Amino acid sequence: MDFSTLFVAALVVLAFILLFSVVKIVPQGREFTVERFGKYTRTLVPGISLLTPFVERVGRRMNMMEQVLDVPTQEVITKDNAMVKVDAIVFIQVMDAAAAAYRVENLPYAITQLCSTNLRTVVGSMDLDEVLFQRDNINSRLLTVIDAATEPWGVKVNRIEIKDLTPPVDITNAMARQMKAERERRAVITEAEGEKQAAIARAEGAKQSAILQAEGRKEAAFRDAEAREREAQAEAKATAMVSEAIARGDVNAINYFVAQKYVEAFAELARNPTAKTVIVPAEMSGLVGTIAGLGELVGLAREQQQGRTDVRTAPAAARAAPRPPRGGGSVPES
Repeated sequence: MDFSTLFVAALVVLAFILLFSVVKIVPQGREFTVERFGKYTRTLVPGISLLTPFVERVGRRMNMMEQVLDVPTQEVITKDNAMVKVDAIVFIQVMDAAAAAYRVENLPYAITQLCSTNLRTVVGSMDLDEVLFQRDNINSRLLTVIDAATEPWGVKVNRIEIKDLTPPVDITNAMARQMKAERERRAVITEAEGEKQAAIARAEGAKQSAILQAEGRKEAAFRDAEAREREAQAEAKATAMVSEAIARGDVNAINYFVAQKYVEAFAELARNPTAKTVIVPAEMSGLVGTIAGLGELVGLAREQQQGRTDVRTAPAAARAAPRPPRGGGSVPES
């Protein structure tokens, strides 16, 4: 191989080296800083860019995407002297590549240390109960403080989240007992509410039942009163009819009235459940005579009805002739 061939090959290699040192391709989500003789001059955005050979070079390659940093677990003493273990994560995004590259050394380490110190400050100013139940308040306070502190570095802190809070073992046991007591209290209250509702329902049922029973008694009393009124009216009407018959001199009507009362009294005496022997308080002949008078009264009513239909054909003497009396009763002459 002669000298000319070696020279050409050297020129080609030098051209490739020069080309790769001048032409820079920046991927998406990244930004490169350009330094001229060690001094920052500009920032390369995603795409292809050209540098001045032997004068400019790429200084820092910055990640412009959102990044997640893990804050190490640390023990923090709360305001009421309780020791808790706190673990958090922080989400950051570089907004200014030059500021993030040249204003702070080791940006991730600086942000995690800043989060640790502020986390101790915020948690140390709160009671244990507030720390356990107000995580959102802690997150918002940390975000405000750390975002303001990292703004000169060209970094935007999007959010901070408390990942884990671990209280001491004795506090955990006390919280477990408290939770159990609270649940038992709620169970007792719920059971009492159920019994209360059941008692109210039973009382309402008894009330409705009493109202319905009272309505039934009221309706029954009204019906009984109406029945007694009608019975009294019928009794009065019957008495008036008997009185009219007596006024006309009809003795059989008196016998009918007396026989009816006699039979009713005898029936009540016979229905007595304690009486083993029924004593007839009158002669049977009198009872037979009374019943005969009743039959005579019925017969007279039938003959009077037939007489009205045959009044035009029957002789006057036959119509006026009185019937012989029966059963101790007498019919007066007309």
